Amino acid sequence: MAIRIELYDTTLRDGAQSEGVAFSLHDKLVATRRLDELGIDYVEGGYPASNEKDKAYFEQIALHEPEHTTVCAFGMTRRKGMNAADDAGLQQIVDSGAKITTIVGKSSSYQAREVLCVTPEENHEMIADTVKLLAASGRRVFFDAEHFFDGWKENPSYALETLRVATRAGAEAVVLCDTNGGSMPSEISQGTAEAVDALKDLHTSDGRAICVGIHTHNDCGMAVANSLAAVEAGARMIQGTMNGLGERCGNADLLVVAANLALKSNGRYDVLRPGAIERITEVSRFFYELANVNPVASQPYVGKSAFTHKGGMHVSGINRDSASYEHVSPDAVGNERRILVSELSGKSNIIACAKKYHLEEFGVLDHDTIVMALDEITRRESQGYQYEAADGSFKLLMRKLMNKFQPSFSRLNYQTSVVVTAINETLTTNATVATVKLRVGKRGEIRHEVAEGDGPVDALNNALRKALQPIYPELREMKLVDYKVRVLNSDAATAATTRVIIESKDSEERWGTVGVSENVVEASWIALCDSIEYKLSKTFGRA
Repeated sequence: MAIRIELYDTTLRDGAQSEGVAFSLHDKLVATRRLDELGIDYVEGGYPASNEKDKAYFEQIALHEPEHTTVCAFGMTRRKGMNAADDAGLQQIVDSGAKITTIVGKSSSYQAREVLCVTPEENHEMIADTVKLLAASGRRVFFDAEHFFDGWKENPSYALETLRVATRAGAEAVVLCDTNGGSMPSEISQGTAEAVDALKDLHTSDGRAICVGIHTHNDCGMAVANSLAAVEAGARMIQGTMNGLGERCGNADLLVVAANLALKSNGRYDVLRPGAIERITEVSRFFYELANVNPVASQPYVGKSAFTHKGGMHVSGINRDSASYEHVSPDAVGNERRILVSELSGKSNIIACAKKYHLEEFGVLDHDTIVMALDEITRRESQGYQYEAADGSFKLLMRKLMNKFQPSFSRLNYQTSVVVTAINETLTTNATVATVKLRVGKRGEIRHEVAEGDGPVDALNNALRKALQPIYPELREMKLVDYKVRVLNSDAATAATTRVIIESKDSEERWGTVGVSENVVEASWIALCDSIEYKLSKTFGRA
C-alpha cells in the first residue's frame, strides 16, 4: 500500500510573514475551505495569543468545521521562570478550542542559552511543562523543534533529547525545523534518520508510533528538495505553504511537494484527496490572488511558463512527442501548454500556434506564408515588438499575412492635451482630453469625438470607444484589465523606445496586444487599436 504523507499547511501563519502579505479574517476562512477541498490534512490557522483576528478565526471556524482538514492553533512553550498553568498565552490557546496545538520550542542548546537566556535543562522543562498542560486539556499536541538541524549539528544528543522530552510529555508528532534554511539535503536526510531512530521505541498514549515531520525554509533554494529528503529518511508529515510563501526566501512550496510525491514516486506515496493534483494550478493562482502577489511564471508544475516552449527545436520535438520536452503532461496538474513565437522560432512554432488559434479555418497556411511570418516577426522584434504576452496582436498579424484581415476603422488623426491648473503654491489640478478622428466601417463614416480621462491613454481609450460604440455596440462588453510599459533602451533617456502591453477581456476570453514607439502615447494607441480590432474581428468572424 502507498505510504500516506500528511501535509500541514502554514500559509495563514508562516506564509503571512512574507513581505507585503496580510490576510483578513475573511481571507483566512475562505483559504481554509480551499485547503480542505484540496485535501490538506492540517491547517495552521494562526496564533490566538497574538491578535484579535486570529482569536476570531478560531471562533468562526468552530462554527463550520472543515470536512477533511484539522485546524491547528500555533503557540510557544511557557515563559521562563513561571508555571505553564499561569501562562496567559497558553490559556488562550486552550480557549481557542482548536483540536490540535502546535507548540514551537528550542531544540538547540545554543539557542536556549543565547536567545531564551535559560539553561539547557530549563529549556527541556519548559517543553515538558507546556506539552503536559495542553495534553491534559484534551488537545492533541505537535511539537515544532525549532532550529533542530542547527542544534543537531552542534550538539546532536541534546537536540534529539528535546524530541524525547516532548513525546514523553504527550506530543504525538515532532516536526524537525530547518529554521534558518541553511541545511543541505544530505544533512536533512541524516538528521531525520537519527530522529526517527531516536523515537522508534516511544509511542502515543493509544499505542501509535510517533510521527516525525519536516519544516524547511528556502534560503538556499533547497526547501522542496530537503522536504523530500526527509520523507525518504522516514518523515511522514511535511509542513509548508501555498506557493512557498514565507519569511525571507519562503517555506517549502506544498503544491510542488505534493506534485513530486504524487507523480514522481511510482505510487509509493499518497497525498491529498483523489484527483486533487489535477487542481493544483487553480489553487496556486487562487492563493496568489488572495495574497495580492504576482505569480511566479517559472514555478514548477503550476507556473505560466512551466509548459511553455519557445525554441524551434523544442516545439518541433513537442509536436512529435510531448514527452521529449515535458516531464509530465500539463493536464496532470491542471496547467496548459503554451507555444510562443519570437525571433528564436522555427516553422514548428508558427504551425503549432496556427493550430492552437484555429487559423487554418481561414485558409491554408502554406510554406511561403510561414516563411513570411517568421521574417516579419524577426523584423518586428528587432524594433522592440514581443508577442509572448500579445496573442491578440499575433493573431491579427497572421491574418494580415494571410490576406484575411479587414480593418474595422482607420485613424485620420488624434490629439491629447493635459491642462494643469494651479490652485495655490503647492496644489494643482489636471485634466486630460483626447480627440480622435476616424474613418469607420465599410461606408467610411467619419467619426470625430472628444473625451476626458485619467491621463492620455485613458482619455484616448474613452474617445475611441465614444467614436466606435454607436456603430459597434459589442465593444461595451470589452474591458481593459492591465496596462504595462517597458522602456527598451533606457540609455536614450527621454527619446527611448517604449513597448506597451495591454490586456483586455470580454465574457469569453482574455487577450494581449502590443505597441512599440518612441512615443509612449503612440505605442499605447497601437496596442489599443489592436485590442479593439481583435474584439471586433472575433465578434464578426474575422479572427
